[in-house]
Amino acid sequence: MGPPDDIHAIFERQQTTGDDTGQTFLKLVQNPFKASFQANAFWVSLGTSIGTMLVITLFFSLLRPYNSVVYAPKTKHADDKHAPPRIGNGVFAWFAPIMKTREVDLVDKVGLDGTVFLRFTRMCRNLFLVMSVFGCGILIPTNIISSNKDIADGISNQTNRAFAVMTPQFIFGSALWSHVVCAWIFDIVIAYFLWRNYRAVTRLRRQYFESPEYQRSLHARSLMMTDIPPSYRTDEGILRIAGEVEQTSGLPRAAVGRNVKELPELIEQHDKTVRKLESVLAQYLRNPDRLPPRPTIHPLKKDRQAKHGTKVDAIEYLTGRIRDLEMEIKDVRESIDKRNAMPYGFASYGSIEDAHTVAYAARNKHPQGTTIRLAPRPNDIIWDNLKLSKKSRSWKRFMNNIWVALLTVVWIAPNAMIAIFLTDLSNLGLVWPAFQTNLDGHPTTWAAVQGVASPAVTSLVYLVLPIIFRRLSIRAGDTTKTSREKHVTHKLYAFFVFNNYVVFSFFSAIWAFVSAVISQSKTQSVWEALNDGQFFVNLMLALCTISPFWLTWLLQRNLGAAADIAQIVNLTWTWFGRTFMSPTPRQAIEWTAPPPFDYASYYNYFLFYSTIALCFATLQPLVLLVTAFYFTVDSWLKKYLLLYVFITKRESGGRFWRILYNRFIFAAILANCTSALVVKARGTWTMIGAMAPLPILMLLFKWYCARTFDDQCTYYTKATLKDPEHVAEGGKKSGRNDRVGTRFGHPALYKPLITPMVHAKAQKVLSEVYSGRLDVSDTASVAGYSDIAMDPMSQSQPGKSARFAPVAGNRDLFEVVPESQLDFAYYKNRHEFGDEHGGDGELYGRPLDLVSNRSQTPRSFIGPDGGSLPSSRASSPAPSARFQQLAYRDQSGYGDLAEQGLPGAAGADGGMYNLSNESESRLLSGAEPPGVENRDFGLPTPEMGRGRETLGLERWRTGGSGYMGVPMAAEEEEATSYDYFRGRR
Repeated sequence: MGPPDDIHAIFERQQTTGDDTGQTFLKLVQNPFKASFQANAFWVSLGTSIGTMLVITLFFSLLRPYNSVVYAPKTKHADDKHAPPRIGNGVFAWFAPIMKTREVDLVDKVGLDGTVFLRFTRMCRNLFLVMSVFGCGILIPTNIISSNKDIADGISNQTNRAFAVMTPQFIFGSALWSHVVCAWIFDIVIAYFLWRNYRAVTRLRRQYFESPEYQRSLHARSLMMTDIPPSYRTDEGILRIAGEVEQTSGLPRAAVGRNVKELPELIEQHDKTVRKLESVLAQYLRNPDRLPPRPTIHPLKKDRQAKHGTKVDAIEYLTGRIRDLEMEIKDVRESIDKRNAMPYGFASYGSIEDAHTVAYAARNKHPQGTTIRLAPRPNDIIWDNLKLSKKSRSWKRFMNNIWVALLTVVWIAPNAMIAIFLTDLSNLGLVWPAFQTNLDGHPTTWAAVQGVASPAVTSLVYLVLPIIFRRLSIRAGDTTKTSREKHVTHKLYAFFVFNNYVVFSFFSAIWAFVSAVISQSKTQSVWEALNDGQFFVNLMLALCTISPFWLTWLLQRNLGAAADIAQIVNLTWTWFGRTFMSPTPRQAIEWTAPPPFDYASYYNYFLFYSTIALCFATLQPLVLLVTAFYFTVDSWLKKYLLLYVFITKRESGGRFWRILYNRFIFAAILANCTSALVVKARGTWTMIGAMAPLPILMLLFKWYCARTFDDQCTYYTKATLKDPEHVAEGGKKSGRNDRVGTRFGHPALYKPLITPMVHAKAQKVLSEVYSGRLDVSDTASVAGYSDIAMDPMSQSQPGKSARFAPVAGNRDLFEVVPESQLDFAYYKNRHEFGDEHGGDGELYGRPLDLVSNRSQTPRSFIGPDGGSLPSSRASSPAPSARFQQLAYRDQSGYGDLAEQGLPGAAGADGGMYNLSNESESRLLSGAEPPGVENRDFGLPTPEMGRGRETLGLERWRTGGSGYMGVPMAAEEEEATSYDYFRGRR
């Protein structure tokens, strides 16, 4: 018996055995959306989505004035330049700032990435509003007038018939020319809006290049080289490679990568161990007056020295583990040198023009096998992937694509089961009689489960998928986090389009077609069965039948937009954690920080919504109106979220635009193919020929925009005017270019280790529960990656070095955090918090990538505070208000430097929350005043302070935020209140 006979036997058994359950399952699989197309499904979805959205928005409007930590954290943390517009306490006071804030102001308030996101949202809104006019004005009247009334009257339900006659399933012949015309109109409209916004994004990028932040940043004038051959892995080798590409007037400064060994893994283990210790102490010391039994844990798996299999005292073990890790980290840092170079490096130029000229010249070249590109921001680099070879990176990328493809295919079955059974549990009862009995006995309970199960499972999948794709992209060898996020967007979009559009929309038609062909092939040839199956007609009917589902689905997206602005998940989780859990001080601080905006997920959602609307535009024109309504609402809600709530974790300067543009071109071509399927089912090949140029024209349009705008968006300049004498003498100059002491170093070389945080209420019992000691010296001075620094001061004995302090000061071994300082405002400039919530530091007036005018050394390489490496042993900040006012009084009669706007002074331009420390206020108080560049070209007066810029002092900071226990002034009250610390006493 051959394969065809086996297939026939399977279908014969299904038909003769009388297995009703199997037949019912096959019918459900053939049309998984049957239960969704009830008579009033659209109107019910419209009413519930709009009504619930209005209720949630009103709920947000009522809670917003009383919960600024959740609904407006940026108003508290951002500096004057990046702070959002002031907002009143009225219920609807948030409307006015949203309406009045223009794009020119958005760049400073939300960054270029946020501005491009909002522009893309507005583009989608305007695009679908215009398309709605043509779609609803041309296609719906044509479909209704030209429909075959005899066939349409066969639908008994009036509402279903009304939706059906809006689709092309009942029209024949010349009436389908309206679909061809609309396909051309839609492509013209799409091309116009894409071109118009591409030009606007190019203008924004050029303005971004001219901004002071970019002009003064390190990465703007630096190049990153990867795949450097062994013979060129020196600083001079990098200079030779750069010189082969393009000669510049100034000689760059080069830095080859260094092998940091296992240092990143050790630091990661240290951070996890510290957080674990904090969690254990938070639970154990929740009620210091009544301590529970000592906590015990199993030793960590990565601890090779511990005896596994038995539980040990958690506090003693974790503190010992932290001590061992710190000693190991210190030893590894001291053993690192330049002799073991890595295949990557960086070259920094004295001017941005030189760097971009070399990058443009090297865009299609690989001198000595290297790849040269503009350097990203230091905190955007995935350092572990820089050392990969080309072959290794290609293999990882190939395996990543294999895993993504497998995940996409494997998800087809669970996705179909969710659509069939979770959306309507009665379908599950049809194939499971025992469940049907329980369903009939408890209809109310199972109705509630049905209403929650499908959205909950789908939402969980949508939350987990970006995490999975990010980890896959990291393993794929992406060298920057921005490129990783763009690849995540690309893979998520492909996953959604394949599983949620292609599989769902065409599944029933393909299943019915294959079943019919197999059944008819028993009595006729396979070719005749294929012709009689009417494949294109079945596809068109399936798409028309499924169109109401996408209408209701897009309507329900408004609930997600309302839930975003209400911050329901964040609000609920924070309340649950504070009420029923024992959060650590670190967790409590992080809850008050502005959350990062997930661009990859939101871009994927918007692109997928747009793709569905474009593909069904000629099938059910109402989908255009529904999508336009969604983007109209969400463009306002997301504008509020980006202005007041979310931050951009890593600013890419609007680099997401190109991937959005390319996906929109793909969506337009996919929509053309869908329209061609509809036209072929009931039309002629002449109509298909009239539509054939559309995909080709869209590809040509893509090529035109790439040639016209891409270079302007990427490079500040493509060539510089060079003096031949300057080129020849470039290497001999010792001017400003030679002082660009720029070194891109691995963060593991200088990143300070975090200190265990303990709540102040448990400070009295720390000496009872802890008997060990942590070493204070957690960082090593690595040449080229640190600056001059003093030893941290002992908190128990002011004036003495902490590394020689006696063991008695056990309170110094932890960072004690009072209740009034469980706020991100006190810690936003610290590396451990700024990585996740700092927005590159630029939001708070302290960009880490800023090159100072005096030393040309970027902050990112000499510590997060712009000076030397901060001590991880710094306690909670509590300086005296008196020293906040007097710390910067100079000796030359110029008045308080705080009045002149110096960074770190109270109320200065660097941010009203910048904190001074003892090294600024006391240790250097008698020194000469810092160098000041007078930009007013007149006599120095206190009134002219805003025109000055500090050039020194900050580089002598030792980090930290003050010294707990140091007697500031006898007459001062304890500086623990929030307003007191901010200098508002």
